[in-house]
Order: sequence, then C-alpha cells, then structure tokens
Amino acid sequence: MNNTTVDSENVLLAETKSGILTLTLNRPERRNAITPEIWIRLAEHLTAATGTDTVRAVVLTGSGETFCSGADIAAAADFDEFPDPAELIATVNNTLRLLQELPVPTIAKVRGVAAGAGWNLALACDLVVAASDARFCQIFSRRALSVDTGGSWLLPRIVGLQQAKRLTLLADMIDATEAHTLGLVTWISEPDRIDEFTHEIAARLAHGPSPALARTKDLINHGLDRTLDQALDCESRAQAANLQGPHVLEAFAAFTEKREPRYTRGQS
Repeated sequence: MNNTTVDSENVLLAETKSGILTLTLNRPERRNAITPEIWIRLAEHLTAATGTDTVRAVVLTGSGETFCSGADIAAAADFDEFPDPAELIATVNNTLRLLQELPVPTIAKVRGVAAGAGWNLALACDLVVAASDARFCQIFSRRALSVDTGGSWLLPRIVGLQQAKRLTLLADMIDATEAHTLGLVTWISEPDRIDEFTHEIAARLAHGPSPALARTKDLINHGLDRTLDQALDCESRAQAANLQGPHVLEAFAAFTEKREPRYTRGQS
C-alpha cells in the first residue's frame, strides 16, 4: 500500500510504502525548524500508526540538507491557539511521548544539523542513522532555556550523567563521529548512501515479527526503571504472548526449511 498525505500548511509530509511510514519535516527554508503545527501533525500520524498494522516501521527525517534546527521560537510565540506556553509544552510533550511509546520501531535519518528539540526528536526514535557530515547540538542554554523535549530523560540513559551535563550546559556542537562514539548515533552513513541504508534497515524491521518487536521495544524502554525481578516477570508475560501467537510457529518452520519467514500481518 502506497499513500502520501500532507498537512494544510505542507510542513509535514507523510508517505506509507511497503509498511514503512516516512514522516518528513518540510520547512527547508527554515532548516526544518519545528512549529506548533508540526507537533500537532506528528502526533496525529503517530496516533494513527499505533492503531493499524499497515505501518510496521517509521522513518523520521527532514527535507533538504538539514534534519531539524530545533523549535521555531518565533512561530511558537505567534501561534494563536497556544496563548499559554504551558499548553504548547504539553502538546510537544504528548508528541514526544507518542514517539517514544509507539509500538512500531522508529528510525531517525539525520542529515545536516539536529539541534535542540530536533536532536531530542531524533533521540526519541529507537535507532538513529546519521550522515557522516551531520552535526548535533543541545542548543537550549544558548537561548537561555533549559533542556526539554525529553532530553533530561534520554541523554543520561544514553551517555551517563557527566556527558549529559556537558552536552546540555555547554551546548557544544559535536560531529557524527563523536555522537556515534557516545552512543547517540546507531550508524554513520555516507551522505549519498543514507537513503538506501536507512531503507534497508526499515525494510528489515517492516518484514519482522511485529508483535515480538513491539514487546521487545517496550521491555527495553522500561528495563532501566525496573528491578531484575520485575524485568523477569515482564519478559515472562511477553514471551508467553509470543508463544501463543502464530509468528513463532512460522519462525520455527522457516528455520527448519532454511528459508526466510513470512509473517502474517494483523495477528498478535
């Protein structure tokens, strides 16, 4: 199934093809700075993706040569629907929560700069593919702002407390190599291969056992917040559900027959 939609302002492109939903921030003239409209549209697409088996992997990217330069502060200040900053922040937080908790694997494809809210939007994805010339910055303190969009939760879990403080307090720009060394980037790709490389990863995920992948994602997301006994109990419940579904039988049959498994969608 192929389907392409745009929002009323054309600031977010959404295309579904072969089980992969690609969401593209589409303000290249503003380096894809995020407006309130984009946060709302992202939330709508993520909510829709949660309730369908048509979407089995999500790729988040930006149009042009930049992933996302962060929140468009001027647009946020002028957005009539959000006279209260707390209301706008709640909308942003809802979108980040939907992305983090989406039962579908997500990949951020990063070209150029990912800064502030844009970088944290990428970090909220399960995997990050960065072009070799990509750059990253927790830019908040340069704007007299504190870290937001989940950065205070994401960064310490990935890089530890001291590096998280270094990145946010000093707001240094780092390159893709350092981001990869710190574990903030999963893979580095040459710029002319990043589309192909990301598609290969997304296709592997889209053809995988979706219920098992969703359960694994949930287990990993919450593992740091659980005791060992709690984690073992959660793993047991997830595995029992997997064993009661049809995908395990297909996986075992494929292994025996020395072929790739063919999973039926819409079954848990």
